[in-house]
Amino acid sequence: MPNCVKKHSPLFVLLAALLLANTLLGCETQTGTAPVDKQQAAATVHFTDDDGREIALAGPCTRIISLYSAHTENLFSLGAGNLIIGVHETSIYPPETQKIPIYDYNADPETIIAAEPDLVLIRPFITRKVPEFVEALKMAGIPVVSLYPEKFEGFEDYINKLALLTGTAEAAAEQLAKFHKNIAEITALTKNITEKQNIFFEATEVNLRTITGDSMPARAIAFAGGINIATGAVPVQENSSIASFGEERVLALAAEIDVYVSQRGAMNAGGNLHSILTRPGFDTIKAVRNGRVYVINEKIISSPTFRFYKGVRELARYLYPAVMDDLNTYQKDEVATKRDLANIMVRQLHIPIYIPSSSKYYQTETAGHIYGMFNDVTWLDDDFDYIETVAMGGYIPYTIDSEGRQFFAPDTPVTREMLAGAVFILGNFTHQKNNTAIADLGQCAKPDIVQSLVDNGVFLLHAGNFEPARAVTCAEIIDALTHVSFTPTD
Repeated sequence: MPNCVKKHSPLFVLLAALLLANTLLGCETQTGTAPVDKQQAAATVHFTDDDGREIALAGPCTRIISLYSAHTENLFSLGAGNLIIGVHETSIYPPETQKIPIYDYNADPETIIAAEPDLVLIRPFITRKVPEFVEALKMAGIPVVSLYPEKFEGFEDYINKLALLTGTAEAAAEQLAKFHKNIAEITALTKNITEKQNIFFEATEVNLRTITGDSMPARAIAFAGGINIATGAVPVQENSSIASFGEERVLALAAEIDVYVSQRGAMNAGGNLHSILTRPGFDTIKAVRNGRVYVINEKIISSPTFRFYKGVRELARYLYPAVMDDLNTYQKDEVATKRDLANIMVRQLHIPIYIPSSSKYYQTETAGHIYGMFNDVTWLDDDFDYIETVAMGGYIPYTIDSEGRQFFAPDTPVTREMLAGAVFILGNFTHQKNNTAIADLGQCAKPDIVQSLVDNGVFLLHAGNFEPARAVTCAEIIDALTHVSFTPTD
C-alpha cells in the first residue's frame, strides 16, 4: 500500500499559505495571530465587536442573516433591507420583514450554514445562551458579528458598525442626524414647562420592577421632560437595565406619581391597563385617580433602533398632552384630507400610536386591515403611525382592490359622512327620540349613523340637508371631535 503522507515542496507550501491568507481575508473573524495582522491591514471593515472579537472583512457583506430584531430594523432604516436573507421570528418591523425566511439560534446551525450567508448578526445574549451554536457557524467559515449598545451613548457607534458591514455610511450619517434632530425637537417643546411631571415606569409586572437610571427608557423620560420618580433604583444584576422596586415603594409614592407607564413586550412585560387599575391599593395613586395610566411598546422605548425617538415622543405626549398634541397648525378653513383626519384624531383625542409587539400578530388571521400593509402608505411615510393607528382602530375607511391590496388614499378629501362615521365609532351616542327631519338622508350610505349624530347635535343641517358628500375642513373636524372622549385600552 502506498504511503499517503507526502513531503510538500517549498513552492506548494508558499501557495498554500497564500490561499489561507486569502481565505482569512474573506468573512472569518480572527484574533491574535500573525495572519490576522495581515488580514486586518488589508481589511476595509475592521472593528472589535461586543463579544470582544476582532472583525476584519475585505468589504461590505451582501447576504446577511440577522438574529436580533433591532439589527433587522436598523438595516432597513439604513437602506440595506435588500441584503437580508434571513431574520429571527422577533423581527416584525418594518412590515417587509414578513417576506423574509426565519432562522432560529435555538435550532440546528446547519440550516443557517446551508443558506450560505456572508454575515450572521447576533448580540451578546445569544453568545451567552447558545455558545455552541455560534461556534458552529464560525467553524463553518461564516463571519459572526455580535453587537448591542448597552447604553444610549453607544447607539451611534453601533449604527456606524452596521454601516461599515453594509457599506451604508452615508445613509447612517443622514439617519443619525435625523434621529438626533427628532429628539431635540421634542426636548425643545417640553424643556421650558415649569410644572414638570413625575413618572413611574413599570418594566416588569413580576416583583413590580422599574428601570435603571442609565437605561434607554430613563433617557427617554429625560428627553421627554419628565422626572423619573424611581431614580436610584438598583439593577437586578450587573449591567441590567431592569431595577428592583416593589409594590410597597410604589404605593409610598402614590401621591407624587403624575403619570404611570407600563412597558409591554416579548422580553419585558409590565402589567396591562386592567391589571394595573385593579391592583389592591393602586386607587390611591394620583395617576390612577386622574386616568393617566398608559402602556408603551417595548420596541420603541427599550430597543436600540431609530424608532426610539417615537418612544420619547409618546412619553412626552403622556406627560404633556396639551403641548405635544397642539392643533394650532390644523385650525384652518382648508379642505381636510384623510391624512389630516388621522393626525387630528390621534392628537385631539390623545390616542397612543398603535404598534404590534409580537410576530404572532402576523400569524393571526384577521378580516380587517393588517398593520403596515397599505400599498400607498409605507413605514417611511411621516404620517405612518397616525394613519396606522386610525386604520387599526377602524375609525377611517380604506379600500381593497380585486387583488386584495389595501389602499388608504391619504390625500383624498374627507367628506361629512366619512367624518360622521369616525365620530360615531369613537363616541358613545344614545338614540334620541326627536328624529330630526333630514331632507337628503336618502343620499347617505349609513343613514342611521347620520340621523343619530344630527339628533345628538353633533352635526348641524344646512337648509335641512346633511350634505354627506361635501368635503369638510380641518376646523370642522376639530369641532366635531369635541363631542368625543377617548379612553385608552390595551
